[in-house]
This record gives sequence, C-alpha cells and structure tokens, in this order.
Amino acid sequence: MSGKNLAATAYRELIRRILEGELKPGDTLQESHLCTELDMSRTPVREAIARIRSEGLAEQSGRFLRVRRIGPEEIDEIFFLRRALEPSAVRAATGRLTPEQIGALEADVRGLMQQGPGQDDLQWHVDRKFHASIAIAAGNPAVAKVIQDLHMRTCIFDHRVVPARFIRGCEEHLALLAAMRGGLRDEAAALMGAHLDHARDAIFEHLGKVHTDPTEKAFRT
Repeated sequence: MSGKNLAATAYRELIRRILEGELKPGDTLQESHLCTELDMSRTPVREAIARIRSEGLAEQSGRFLRVRRIGPEEIDEIFFLRRALEPSAVRAATGRLTPEQIGALEADVRGLMQQGPGQDDLQWHVDRKFHASIAIAAGNPAVAKVIQDLHMRTCIFDHRVVPARFIRGCEEHLALLAAMRGGLRDEAAALMGAHLDHARDAIFEHLGKVHTDPTEKAFRT
C-alpha cells in the first residue's frame, strides 16, 4: 500500500474512533502511541493527524494535540453561515461559470456516481471542487475562502458516516448545475439552499444516533 493510501487508512480509522466515541474530547493524539496501535510508520500517522487538525477535530492544548468533537450546536452554526453565503454565491456565479467549467463539474459528479465512493477520498475531492468552484466564480475571494473553510469543517460527514446522502447529494449537484447552465439564478440559489438543508439534516440525524447525551440532541434551531 502506498504512503498516500496508508495516510488515508489512518485518517479513516481515527475518524471512526472519534465519531464512535473511542477517542473522546480531551484525549491526546500521541503520534508514537497511534503508530503502535495502527501498526504504521510515523509519516502516514502524522499526515492523518495533520488532516484531522485542519478539519477542526483536534486542537493544541499546551504541548499536546487533543481531540475535540463537532457537536450539533457547532454544526448548526456552520450550516447557518453556509446557508447565508452559498446561495448568494450561486446566484453571482451563474453566468460566470463557463459552459466548459459546468461540463467539467458535471462530468466529475457523474463519474463519481458511476464509480461509487469506494474507500478513498474521491467523494471528498469532487464535493470540495464543486463548492469551491462556485464560490470562486462568484468573484469575492474573501467569501470564497470562508465558504471553503466552513466546508472543510464538515467534510468528515461523508458517505461512510451518512451513506444515504451519497446518491442524493450527487443528484442535487447535477440539478443545481443544470439550473446554472440555463441561467436560472434564483432556481439555482434555491437548490443550493435545499442541498445544504438536506446535508445538515442528515448530519443531525447521525449525531442524534451517536451521542447519548440528550442535551446534545436539542440544538436544532
């Protein structure tokens, strides 16, 4: 297995442990300890830990990197901001994304649907490219960066965590691109809003099953 695949395997295992509560908030991510547990060298484990940190699931506490879990309240805040920004970005990007760019994004989505999510990061890359391309085409670099940062903070909730969203999410992407191709700004913006609502609701449903603390299930606003 290549180094890239080893890092992806380490990442998936650490994410599983965090989501299932084996790694709890406050637990340290000790590289040497995890190398022993995962039977891997330092490089892939270090890359996996760095990715987890970049996604906001770990934070520095003194000399140690500790786990932090994204709960319903934070998810609600993230999607509130995405809901405020991304439909407007779609409206601005409609007419700016070229037919060739729309066709390339559509080909990515259809290829993903045909190939399936597998165990690699293809879905993550396709989804990131889709949302980033629209945000960048909207023409405001500062807003595009915020959207991409917010997207990063929820990308752990992929097909492995919310499998029912895989095909439905792809279909929503295709419908949105079709509206953009037709110059239907308001329809495209509405489709983006609905897409984000559906993604948020699926994550809430998952968190409601994972978390046992009843106070963590009541943050929906």
